[in-house]
Amino acid sequence: MLDDLDRRLLRALQDDPTLSVPDLAERARVTASRAARRLDKLRSEGVLGPIRAVIDWRALGYAVEVSLRVTLDKTQRNAFDEFIHAARDVPEVIEIQTFLGKVDVRLNVLARDMSHYQQLYRSRILTLPHIADIEALMHVATVKSQDRLPI
Repeated sequence: MLDDLDRRLLRALQDDPTLSVPDLAERARVTASRAARRLDKLRSEGVLGPIRAVIDWRALGYAVEVSLRVTLDKTQRNAFDEFIHAARDVPEVIEIQTFLGKVDVRLNVLARDMSHYQQLYRSRILTLPHIADIEALMHVATVKSQDRLPI
């Protein structure tokens, strides 16, 4: 699927996603026009997605991160859809993942402090529809976080 040029371009972008096409081409040892065409191809194939800003939520005053494992009442016909629709409306829920197994959904929640989290948990999380069980995992430390792929 990927050839050597694709790998060189993707590795360079992983190192520095702000590189201009000429600088990227120089690092990949190709012309700028060839690099641009290849980037367009990688985007059209879905290999390369949009470039996004990564914002450090701690720098904005959020000090608490909680992962909530939610089991839904699956006797309700539209439990998943209704729960996810409602969870999307909670601004502090920054990630929603669905699973097969005992846990149906994982919510990643940010709060300014424990008081804010408690208020958010009671007023917004526990009022989400179709919750059968919920388990909170308090984030303590990130041991490894890597977006870089071994290509």
